[in-house]
Amino acid sequence: MNPTALMIMLLSLAIGTTMTLMSHHWLLAWIGLEINTLAIIPLMTKTPHPRAIEAATKYFLTQASASALILFSATMNAWKTGEWSIILLSDPYTITLSMALMMKLGLAPLHFWLPEVIQGIPLSTGLILSTWQKIAPMTLLLQISHLTDLKLLITMGLTSILIGGWGGINQTQLRKVMAFSSIGHLGWMVLILKFNPQLTLFNFLLYLTMTAAMFFSLMLISSTKISEISSSWPKSPILVTTMMLVLLSLAGLPPLTGFSPKLLIILELAKQNTLLLASVTMLASLLALFFYLRLTYVMILTLPPHIPPSSTHWRTTKNSPLTATMTTLALLIFPLSPTFLLII
Repeated sequence: MNPTALMIMLLSLAIGTTMTLMSHHWLLAWIGLEINTLAIIPLMTKTPHPRAIEAATKYFLTQASASALILFSATMNAWKTGEWSIILLSDPYTITLSMALMMKLGLAPLHFWLPEVIQGIPLSTGLILSTWQKIAPMTLLLQISHLTDLKLLITMGLTSILIGGWGGINQTQLRKVMAFSSIGHLGWMVLILKFNPQLTLFNFLLYLTMTAAMFFSLMLISSTKISEISSSWPKSPILVTTMMLVLLSLAGLPPLTGFSPKLLIILELAKQNTLLLASVTMLASLLALFFYLRLTYVMILTLPPHIPPSSTHWRTTKNSPLTATMTTLALLIFPLSPTFLLII
């Protein structure tokens, strides 16, 4: 892609998200979401492949449907209440707006577009779709969290955790695995949204960090299939080791970063006297743990760590300070969790 066009698209993404973050008016928030949607489509189709065109078409249709529902609900709410403010919503339109925002995020059962779209686009665009594109809808959900329906959030959250675990078990494509991982993590966030929005924000920030670290690592070794990462140990053993640890962090194993939000969410659910919900959530998360452990097994334990003595050209990998920074954050934030919660 032309560097000037790429810069314009990335700038449009930044402007769209910033506009949504700064707005307290539904129409401005909707415009920011539309700018975001339109700016990422050329990035999806920068490699003119039929799969990429199909992914961009699916993404556009899904996002356009969700945006139309947001605009319709906001207009009807303004007609009823006389206010366009985001935090002033009347009862029937809160549910439709919540569903539309969850559709934009890719929460189950409105998730069917997400794995197919991420599978059809390059890793760099998949990184943007899994991280940056989630910021604006999640911010709007956080702003209306006090008005949302608790039963809806619990149903969508539990369904997303289950679908995120079941869907990722039999996948051989890494991008689809990351898509189902995203669905599962968003389920955890939505589950606690009504009880503790600050905890949802904390979980979201850690999700962005861990997902970005994983995508940056995959981009460095140019792997999109499980069979490719199974043979990547001799090429870059240190990078593959850190990738394994990032996967375990995404799974939520202590003492890595990903354990922190899961621990705090379970404690919050227990504090709210929803022990059955906490138990079902922990059991459902074992499905996701299985496919994360499967990936780490394929990466580290299926081939002996045999490193040739010669430093051949094919073993040299590019070092990225950004990848190193994100990986460090994705692994070592757990002891700092109380400090981050105080800041948030």
